[in-house]
Amino acid sequence: MAQRVVVSLSDDIDGGEAAETVTFALDGKWYEIDLNPANAKKLRKALAPYMAAGRKQTAAGRHGRAPVAYHHTSVAPDPAAVRAWARSHRMEVPARGRIPKKVYEAFHAAS
Repeated sequence: MAQRVVVSLSDDIDGGEAAETVTFALDGKWYEIDLNPANAKKLRKALAPYMAAGRKQTAAGRHGRAPVAYHHTSVAPDPAAVRAWARSHRMEVPARGRIPKKVYEAFHAAS
């Protein structure tokens, strides 16, 4: 029996559907927040002047761990839906395994 796990993100600000997880640090503490594209843009816009004026921390400054400004995750479309869409558009796509990046790019461009 096959199982399919679906991960859905909820925007931590407005409760709607989130598209990505943004990771950031402040005062030596790391935070993650799930945001939709509009709220992620607002966060980046709010932080932009501080990032522009600040100094990038070196790996040595974090005890050998390189800092990460943003860590993105996204909600990917269902692979079965992408395969069906690709076949309906006469694109070659394997029946199993990894779907080529160009197929995902064409799927997103058509959306």
